[in-house]
Amino acid sequence: MAPVDTAADTPAPPPPEELVLAGEFPGATRDQWAALVDGVLRKSGRIGADAELGAGVDKLVRRTPEGIPVAPLYTQADVADLPPVGVPGRPPYVRGATTDGPAPDGWDVRQRHEGPDVHDAVLADLENGVTSIWLATGDGAELPTVLDGVLLDLAPVALDTGGADTGAAAAYLDLAGRLADPAALLGTLGLDPIGLRARTGVGPDVASVVPLAQRVAAEHPLVRPIVVDGLPVHAAGGADAQELGFTMAAGVAYLRALTDAGLDVAGAARLLEFRYAATDEQFPTIAKLRAARRLWARVLEASGARDAEGQRQHAVSAPTMFTRRDPYVNLLRGTIAGFAAGVGGADAVTVAPFDDAVGAATPFSRRVARNTQALLIQEAHLARVVDPAGGGWLVESLTDALARAGWAFFQEIEAAGGAVVALDSGLLAARVAAVRATREKAVATRRTPITGVSEFPDLAEKPVERAPHPAAPNGGLPVYRPAAPFEAYRDRSDAVAAATGARPTAFLATLGPLAGYSTRASFARNLLAAGGIDAVEAGPTESAEAVAAAWEQSRVPVAVLCSSDALYAERGEATAAALRAAGARRILVAGRVDVPGIDGQLYAGCDALAVIDGVYVAGGSA
Repeated sequence: MAPVDTAADTPAPPPPEELVLAGEFPGATRDQWAALVDGVLRKSGRIGADAELGAGVDKLVRRTPEGIPVAPLYTQADVADLPPVGVPGRPPYVRGATTDGPAPDGWDVRQRHEGPDVHDAVLADLENGVTSIWLATGDGAELPTVLDGVLLDLAPVALDTGGADTGAAAAYLDLAGRLADPAALLGTLGLDPIGLRARTGVGPDVASVVPLAQRVAAEHPLVRPIVVDGLPVHAAGGADAQELGFTMAAGVAYLRALTDAGLDVAGAARLLEFRYAATDEQFPTIAKLRAARRLWARVLEASGARDAEGQRQHAVSAPTMFTRRDPYVNLLRGTIAGFAAGVGGADAVTVAPFDDAVGAATPFSRRVARNTQALLIQEAHLARVVDPAGGGWLVESLTDALARAGWAFFQEIEAAGGAVVALDSGLLAARVAAVRATREKAVATRRTPITGVSEFPDLAEKPVERAPHPAAPNGGLPVYRPAAPFEAYRDRSDAVAAATGARPTAFLATLGPLAGYSTRASFARNLLAAGGIDAVEAGPTESAEAVAAAWEQSRVPVAVLCSSDALYAERGEATAAALRAAGARRILVAGRVDVPGIDGQLYAGCDALAVIDGVYVAGGSA
């Protein structure tokens, strides 16, 4: 007998009028969650046994460089009093500058190229997924050759002349003669005298953008002649709110120049493209792009153009986050930055090749960069949803906080006389320097870890070699790359190894059995390797004399005691004395403990750069 199909005879239950996920489970309150957090932190000793409810949660709150608190948990109550974010395509444009998000095939995938000999590379990119080119150029004489075969009414070109009018902009506009309809020319001319001033300390007057802007407005309605660039502030170590405030002030300066020349506010605003840094901190990047659209909509509203189109954004993977050492980790950083830029609603996104901090890109690294975006758009389908992070309590709260902090900094710059005055007077440099100092301390203490550099370095890695980038201009805001101090010690280590056949080395004076010292020995080895310092280990030992005897085999100048607190109390002082008597010049201890006779401590949160420098000094490699 055939089995009975009972499923066919049983009617399906009616669908619920409202689907409540986890509706069968009892509701949990924030206080219940806080009590659980407190319990964990009491056991770890981070809060006292009699601490009030929520004390542990307060311990988990971190602050951004602007001082914005970021909580470990958000609820609907955190966004209850926030202003409405509107809908896509309408002011304040928080949820997107258009009603349907990016183009059907995703946002504009923009790849950067440098130099006059990039024609073949440009065509290869355009044939393999890139939709626009960001081209560093000189006076424009090379443009007809470099852009030969490029359909400029389909694949826009964003010029990068450093911000000055070098002649390249006019040369690019002349290429419109190749088109059946010159008015269909696409692109960005890259005029940005304020950004040039930020990078070099000097630059032409803001009004220098007017003649070309007027020509574009009259002849090329799809071209944007002016870039408002926040990258110099970010590259100097500035906070997201400072980048926002500066770009608002620079944008207002250009609006004033253009409207003084006779353009209306909405028409002048359409001539601008804003450029922002996208980092591997995905939520701050998403929130920054959303906040930038809100702020610019507020500027236009205050200028009498409330219904002007939303801000056009070009998001660029931040050069600050890229490393020369272990550069393949940059693949992950670039992916997260591209993800955040797309989710944040950027109109154009540039993911830098993973070897960008090392030198000029190769065909392989450019291919990986463009395919990173292809994966995000075509495989992860990020562009199919408008503002996918919208409504998230963290994202909405952080967007509002960044917008308020950015507006406050914008007002400070305007009160000082505007973007140019803030640059020339040193106001902007001073404000950014204060944030940069905070960042530098966090990197030095490894509170802000850099994977492959300050954490989990590989002393045996094979260096990646590339032709150098063209020399960058300087004289304005400094260029800050967090990994650079650690990488400088790695370079010194390589030089020592090349000259002597061995790297600078420290001796790990391991006390007692393996189980007693392995954790702290691993910590010490990892910290020292971040500075290019190798380590040799005593292994399990029974006494101070055994440690000193093991040291005699290496006779390296620096020794690091590694063990448990109990063994430090029992043998630490005697071991330090034995090592000193044997000839060790500098003796450290792994852990935040006091051992008589030592010269310093290695612990989570210590100044790792200072520890590394001390090892080099003791070893005669300063």
